[in-house]
Amino acid sequence: MIVNKKMMIVAVAGVILNLGFLLGGVQSVRFDLQSGHTKCIAEDIKANSMTVGKYSIVNPNDGYPMPDTHKVTVRVTSAYGNSYHYADHVDSGQFSFAAAEAGDYMACFWVMDHKPPVMLTIDFDWKTGVAAKDWSNVAKKGHVDVMELELKKLYDTVTSIHEEMYYLREREEEMQELNRATNSRMAWLSFLSLFVCLSVAGLQLWHLKNFFERKKLL
Repeated sequence: MIVNKKMMIVAVAGVILNLGFLLGGVQSVRFDLQSGHTKCIAEDIKANSMTVGKYSIVNPNDGYPMPDTHKVTVRVTSAYGNSYHYADHVDSGQFSFAAAEAGDYMACFWVMDHKPPVMLTIDFDWKTGVAAKDWSNVAKKGHVDVMELELKKLYDTVTSIHEEMYYLREREEEMQELNRATNSRMAWLSFLSLFVCLSVAGLQLWHLKNFFERKKLL
């Protein structure tokens, strides 16, 4: 009976954890980048959220040293242009930081120009929120068993989902306020355009009336 309850809790925790990972944000991509070009990847991160990223260039010659041409420059910046990570001419690296500001964070990869052109394949793994937490270290430091670890994951995931819902609600309110402000400005612009059109039409009628009176056509 106790075993069944534990299995049920673990199963529920797994479902909530999967939902938390989806809300927290996990990007694991492999892309090609030609020398002399830049590719940027964006991630929407809320303030005070932990984020971890790892990147590496795939060796085209497995079993041999990485060619000197296969180097990349990486920069991670916030929506306000603040730099959180920079690495120049490397074949792999990682970054981790707590976002001080909410918004779209950009991870940009640039490869030095080569003649002839070189095509690089890059693996990039980017996690945010509860997905970025190192649970293996939590288990080692706390000396907890599987059940306690799952409950800790469950608690952090529920907290992350709760914070994410508030964050999405704040973003929705910001968008609604922006829409209201835009609609108000458009209404004033419409009234102004109508006033200008009526004024121009009135001036044209006045000018034509004076013209016909001078020509004694009226």
